[in-house]
Amino acid sequence: MNQHHESTGPAAAQQITLRGPAELADALPYLMGFHPDDSVVMVALHGGRGRFGGRLRLGIPRSPQEWEPVSEQLAECLIKGSERRGERPDAIVVFLCQDPAEGESGGRLMERLRPLAQHLRRACGALDVPVLEALCISDGRYWSYCCPDERCCPAEGSHLAMPGTSVMAAAATYAGIQVRGSLREMEARFAPLTTSAVPGQQQALDVAGAELLPRLLDEEERGGVARDTLDLARRLVERLGGAPAATPSLSDLNDDRLISSDEAAAMILGLQDRETRDRVAEWMEGPKADAALRLWRALSRRCVTPYEEHAAAPLTLAGWVSWSTGDEPAARVALGLALRVDPEYTFAQLLHEACNQGLDPETLRRCLRGERKARTRRRGHRPERGTRFRAARPTAARRKKDPSVSARPGAAAARRRSGRAVPGPLASGEEG
Repeated sequence: MNQHHESTGPAAAQQITLRGPAELADALPYLMGFHPDDSVVMVALHGGRGRFGGRLRLGIPRSPQEWEPVSEQLAECLIKGSERRGERPDAIVVFLCQDPAEGESGGRLMERLRPLAQHLRRACGALDVPVLEALCISDGRYWSYCCPDERCCPAEGSHLAMPGTSVMAAAATYAGIQVRGSLREMEARFAPLTTSAVPGQQQALDVAGAELLPRLLDEEERGGVARDTLDLARRLVERLGGAPAATPSLSDLNDDRLISSDEAAAMILGLQDRETRDRVAEWMEGPKADAALRLWRALSRRCVTPYEEHAAAPLTLAGWVSWSTGDEPAARVALGLALRVDPEYTFAQLLHEACNQGLDPETLRRCLRGERKARTRRRGHRPERGTRFRAARPTAARRKKDPSVSARPGAAAARRRSGRAVPGPLASGEEG
């Protein structure tokens, strides 16, 4: 491969030229902010010198039968998304990253994934954007699916550069950019608990569901649940914010100890209401943001079986706060997990696409600030929500079930496919 690619670099005023597969493979963790194990990564290139643009990541589908349709979807998402920003890619670089299975060599894994690389190349080519390079990264080596030159891309693969020894590593260090471990390690901070606390959390979720579901489905009572949830969230954020600083792993353990099973269950069920979720999404900046992020991570870990799907709300909130505070790698991880547990969660879809397209979160921050100011102006001039429903609807109508909320495991995705929408500052374009 004799092309060279120039990125805008870790700092806006700095440019880094990457030449050949070796430097591209070494640059991948710095482009993503982590080591993307078990992933397809696609990066758009713009201009004659290949400036890095939009990028996306998806877990490698387990079934080869999925590879062709997934490749077409990924190519369309990256290329059309770039076009919407006014910059159609001139080329694309593809990375396939996966550890070998037990008894499998890196070379055999590379050959096993070759059809996926071919599907991705054809899908991009069908949209008139060539794949300039496709690399497989596995077991400390890399292989090129595009370069036929054995001198730079031998059949047995080439060793990756030692960490911290490349030009990209030097530039990233100078700019203060760090690679925070592997994708697997970052995802583990959101994974459901597997400790002895799981049965107690399951029981707390069952009890909270039995108590809160009738209130959430009653328009008169629903406002009271929202107020209770917001009050509890404020207390928990204050509690977490007052805890001593610690390393990430110790911080997660401490946060889990600071939140009881009953408190976590009440929060998880309360966040299934969109308006409540949108209200706490306003805690996206300033001193409250860090504690809020810790709360959303902790609640994600409390969504144990069979309540995993309920994690879509706290995972999306964690992704939003991370993106809002400038941590795009963590935002992509959290939002990707939200879509994994509930692919139809539209709030996560919208944020994930916006983050991957490199949009500025300030637009949404301004919207949320405006909602907060408008609500403050309205306070004292309008009746509380529960009173408004009592005045407008007879008792029989008030008891009508609302599919926009549910405490039952597995019901969250069904309610979003029901076609019913709930008003809220972030509900625009969401299905009910």
